Amino acid sequence: MKLRSTLLALSLVGSSAFAQQKDLVNYVNTLQGTNSKHELTRGNTYPTTALPFGMHTWTPQTGKNGDGWKYQYFLDAIRGFQQAHQCSSWTRDYAVFSLMPMFELEVDETKRAAKFSHANEVAKPNYYKVQFDNKITTEISPTERGAHLRFSYPAGQKSTLVLDGYTGLSGVKIYPKEQKITGYVNNGEGFKRGWKSHFVLYFDQPFKTWGTWENRNKTTQADSTSAEGRGRGAYITFADGAKVQVKTASSYISLDQAELNLKRELGADKTLEATKATAAAVWNKSLGRVTMEGGSQADLETFYSCFFRASLFSRKFYELDKDNKPVYFSPYDGTVHSGYMYTDTGFWDTFRAQFPLNSLVQPEMHGRYMQAMIDAYKQCGWLPSWSFPSEAGSMIGNHAISLFADAWAKGLKTFDPKEALAAYEHEAMNKGPWGPANGRDGVKEYNELGYVPYPKYRESTAKTLEYAYDDWAGYQLAKMTGNQKYVDMFQKPMYNYRNVYDASTRFMRGKGLDGTWTTNFDPIEWGGPFTEGNSWHYTWSVFQDTKGLIGLIGGDKNFNAKLDSVFSEPNKVKVGTYRGMIHEMTEMVMANMGQYAHGNQPIQHMVYLYNYSGEPWKAQYHSRNVMNKLYSATENGYPGDEDQGQTSSWYVLSAMGFYSVTPGTGEYVFGSPMFKKTTLNLENGKKFVVDAPNNSAENVYIKSATLNGKPYTKTYITHADMLKGGVLKLVMSNVPNKTKGIKEADRPYSLSKI
Repeated sequence: MKLRSTLLALSLVGSSAFAQQKDLVNYVNTLQGTNSKHELTRGNTYPTTALPFGMHTWTPQTGKNGDGWKYQYFLDAIRGFQQAHQCSSWTRDYAVFSLMPMFELEVDETKRAAKFSHANEVAKPNYYKVQFDNKITTEISPTERGAHLRFSYPAGQKSTLVLDGYTGLSGVKIYPKEQKITGYVNNGEGFKRGWKSHFVLYFDQPFKTWGTWENRNKTTQADSTSAEGRGRGAYITFADGAKVQVKTASSYISLDQAELNLKRELGADKTLEATKATAAAVWNKSLGRVTMEGGSQADLETFYSCFFRASLFSRKFYELDKDNKPVYFSPYDGTVHSGYMYTDTGFWDTFRAQFPLNSLVQPEMHGRYMQAMIDAYKQCGWLPSWSFPSEAGSMIGNHAISLFADAWAKGLKTFDPKEALAAYEHEAMNKGPWGPANGRDGVKEYNELGYVPYPKYRESTAKTLEYAYDDWAGYQLAKMTGNQKYVDMFQKPMYNYRNVYDASTRFMRGKGLDGTWTTNFDPIEWGGPFTEGNSWHYTWSVFQDTKGLIGLIGGDKNFNAKLDSVFSEPNKVKVGTYRGMIHEMTEMVMANMGQYAHGNQPIQHMVYLYNYSGEPWKAQYHSRNVMNKLYSATENGYPGDEDQGQTSSWYVLSAMGFYSVTPGTGEYVFGSPMFKKTTLNLENGKKFVVDAPNNSAENVYIKSATLNGKPYTKTYITHADMLKGGVLKLVMSNVPNKTKGIKEADRPYSLSKI
């Protein structure tokens, strides 16, 4: 009996060890959120094959060249396999070229498209594979600045490969004896004149024939070894029934640097399997920064698929020179600099959760990012707000200062706060030439009136609310670093949210130059003074002073009742100035959660606000409900645009049991963890564990908590406490504890508490 017990114990230990060793990368489905279209987005993603924050990614292409909808799950034909960088279907891609295998030469992108079935598709971060109906198979495994591809043609069939130069200027050179193609592409927007993305490809099979072509008139030139102009490309053929491996890498600096990138990242890999294994190891290390136990297979797949998406942006825009030092071509001034640079993100989306998540799981990279923003300011004249890869100024707000303040509050002091504050002063006191978020729309009126007036400026109330938060972030950084000049400058405007709150309706509203409220107000009407939302969504955008907002609305009881009303209101829409249903409206209606529109960013923090008003159990209920109802690892896995990792990061943080309501405080506000055990494997070598052994689908409420064995009553935890390592033990229940976390001292930061 004793021997049997011992064997059972060993068996259990072995099973546990096996579970721990399981590749986390295998939980990820890169097809998550790909079943999207203009009218309804399920994520607006594409099946990205890449390394974490990689400079380049690779993806199959179902859409036409230049189409933002690069890959749509419901389509059944692929036109090519692209080097890609696109953040969203709403933005054009850049530095793109593609490869497409076929039998007979066909350069027309529509005619060459090959049918496929998802049953013959494998989509993982480290490996993409598809077999077309015609039996040609394509495989891809990534490096940071390149990829290893393999094209397998059926026995006896012609084996042709086309390189497409995409939509802009391109050039190609074919070296048949060296089994090599080099070239460049210049597509995308906002680049300095002369910018090029240089690429090199090496093939492990000899070329049988070759030529060049152009994709405007679809003309070909046999035996040609070079071409340059708009939409130029190349084609090559191999022996019939070939199996061809291709190594490729790109550089924004030079062709020599592209060759160096390829040699460094792919030189030792004789087979695609080697690249695939290396990429899996990189992803397992990255995903392993958070390990989850005690959840269903579906929950694990959703978590790690979201964590994968949260680990793609911002994109590394630097390369390593011959001395292994970081260098980059600046998309801002068009010259090469030493140091680190990152791009491809919109801060309006990502300041909320994606960057706070990075500060926790990628602090070294996050610290480098802070200095990179200051370097971008010096090269561009403005802080980044929507980089793709240069500055576009899209959306609203000046949220670079949120990143600076949040980093400093969390001990990431990798930049000069005086430089950061001076850059923010320039941002906050001027209007730049590119888009509403480049500088400040309505800056003169905002400074004079304390709000941005409507209808003189569109989205004016949303801008006022976000400027006020940003001014608080400037104040907060100044206060933390003892800079009285900026404390004085921003301590008044950080309260400007009060100026667009209408006490008679208890909503944020549009206000005219003369101080009168916009007429015919309806809180369900979208647009006008709001950005991709309505007043139900924006009334909560007082990140820095929820306590102050509670006071405006009439105290805890009224505030909680209004929060409740978000979910109980009919999910009706008035299209307002949009003049028709946009996808965000459709997604809110489909979610059927009242006026709660999780598919867009403005309201994503709202479920956590119950922690500020004495009913934290409702935050626990609603956060878990949103995770369960609106997310999955499937092609329909998101309730709206994924947006450069933000909507994924909301899930990742929430699944751990907390959320970054106010970046700049170093606090994470509690919800309800998805798993029985969460382990943060911190970069400093310590572990922070959220241990909730009796957690379940029913037990969503926190009955009691201890931190390192001591009773813990607060409704938030600090970044500093997590960095120390330790165990937050939660006793979960199916009944809310209405006495826990209701005291004023247990509530999270609010400006008005100080």
